Amino acid sequence: MKAVNINYKPAGQFEDTRFEKIHNVIFENSDEGSICIAKEIADLIKRKQKKNKLCILGLATGSSPIRVYEELVRMHKEDGLSFSNVVSFNLDEYYTMETESIHSYHYFMYQHLFNHIDIKPENVNIPDGTVSSEELHQYCIDYDLKINEYGGLDFQLLGIGRTGHIGFNEPGSHYNSGTRSITLDPVTRADAASSFLGIENVPKKAITMGIGTVRKAKRIVLLGWGANKSAILKETIEGEISSEVPATYLQEHKNTTFVINEEASEELTRFKTPWLVGPCLWDDELIGKAIVWLCETTRKSILRLTEKDYNDNGMSNLLAERGSAYDLNIKMFNQLQHTITGWPGGKPNADDSSRPERAKPDKKRVIIFSPHPDDDVISMGGTFDRLVEQGHDVHVVYQTSGNIAVSDHEALKFAEVLKDLNPDDANADAIIESINTKTTAYEDDINVRKLKGIIRRRESLAATRFVGLLDKNIHFLELPFYETGTVKKNPIGQIDIDIVANKIEEIKPHQIYAAGDLADPHGTHKVCLDAIFAALENLKHNDYMDDCWVWLYRGAWHEWDIHQIEMAVPMSPDQVLKKRKAIFYHQSQKDGVMFQGNDTREFWVRAEDRNNDTARKYHALGLSDYAALEAFKRYFF
Repeated sequence: MKAVNINYKPAGQFEDTRFEKIHNVIFENSDEGSICIAKEIADLIKRKQKKNKLCILGLATGSSPIRVYEELVRMHKEDGLSFSNVVSFNLDEYYTMETESIHSYHYFMYQHLFNHIDIKPENVNIPDGTVSSEELHQYCIDYDLKINEYGGLDFQLLGIGRTGHIGFNEPGSHYNSGTRSITLDPVTRADAASSFLGIENVPKKAITMGIGTVRKAKRIVLLGWGANKSAILKETIEGEISSEVPATYLQEHKNTTFVINEEASEELTRFKTPWLVGPCLWDDELIGKAIVWLCETTRKSILRLTEKDYNDNGMSNLLAERGSAYDLNIKMFNQLQHTITGWPGGKPNADDSSRPERAKPDKKRVIIFSPHPDDDVISMGGTFDRLVEQGHDVHVVYQTSGNIAVSDHEALKFAEVLKDLNPDDANADAIIESINTKTTAYEDDINVRKLKGIIRRRESLAATRFVGLLDKNIHFLELPFYETGTVKKNPIGQIDIDIVANKIEEIKPHQIYAAGDLADPHGTHKVCLDAIFAALENLKHNDYMDDCWVWLYRGAWHEWDIHQIEMAVPMSPDQVLKKRKAIFYHQSQKDGVMFQGNDTREFWVRAEDRNNDTARKYHALGLSDYAALEAFKRYFF
């Protein structure tokens, strides 16, 4: 699904997009899409320069456009792209918000773009979060008037929130609304909570360009990255125009393109259920996806599906191409049955032709990569336990310290214990003083950061000891990209990749388990996985890598779809309880965790619900009734 350009074409031009009311282009990943958008912006700037005209850009903040801005900065520094003719207008700003705050969009834009290019300072326009309440109404009117004085926006860059908001135009916004102050939706505030270290710190109001302001732009491009945006993108692209989903107003704009990656497109009808759109090119993966969907739709197990079920649900051409329903059902049933194994490291002295893992060698060297110091037990605690119990040489490699996720009050508790044990401890005094006198809740000094990292490390060791591993098999990489002391992390660097590669080379594993949960394209999980993939690419020429298989697990947020699962490890009720206890050792993350997201369940509850749901789905398809299942998908490098 790699796209080469994003030139506008009517969404209904091709049969497979007949459900879609907004033109969209899908890229394999967010990097490719971002670079393409940056090129379109650069080309627009250059065309305007040739005509000696100003280029009026509407700009967005948030994680989605960061890579676009990085590419524009690169073009300026390496290719000579000048922004001297650019006038920018930003979409929104929190209210109230000081300009110099690290959470202000003013700070964001200068950090990611304006500090690195030659745009004239007087040409930068960002809503002012410090305007007095008495002046705010007129200020918003003047913001729109200034845009109009420049002839309107030539190009508007947008992201999309899970409520369907663009800018901060929350559900209920009018299609003709102008720049104004607005009260933020609870979902929007929850999504921002991790950056603010708690929803209680997120402002309740904002200033935003209105829907009407945005719709006047000559060209609009909306970015959507990650599976967590897939549902709202489907609703926006395929649904009816509604004030409850403000982004749907863009259906009436004549020159709008949504640029999304594969994960963000997965709910669109042409990808989720393409057999409902038109004839399909049936491969094994699509067949598996379709049969699972058919079972869910008809509420039947696999072996009870009939030819009428296939024909009545848009899959008649599958029968025409691949044979009878009986043959398809048997093949799918066997395929799913063969994913189930109680031997994730392979069963010794057994026929492995229909098992997900090899029988040889009997005892394998195993690396479980854990992005944070708890992903191992949250995501694959039962499989972890099985691997140890079955005698494999298991190593857990924690890629980051996880220190930013420890609250100040948790760190203060430990510092005060240390002080009670040794009243003369100067480090304890320094930590207590630093926490009690912090002027911002969002940046720790080195001593506080170190203590928070130690808390996570000791929790991890307690959990792995409980599972049965010796401390010598536990490794803490503390990758440099993460160790900034703030919520914002650095991009992945070669040093991060080398550290991961060195650990793989040291252990020479037969199995690697890694977190494949990529809902957030700028999250720690993705950066950690990118480091692993890059390291594997560097090491794949070594002979020992020929015997290394990589299995991807998902975290507390999402699970693999049933048709994607290639290994499913069942857990007994006792193992479910043991996994829960292992998660409990991560006490700093148990109650009131700072990065809870929009899901208020504790991590152990999420993990159990996810594993129980996978088992329930397998059982509904006609397979054995397990208490829980942990799922994995193989990665080939």
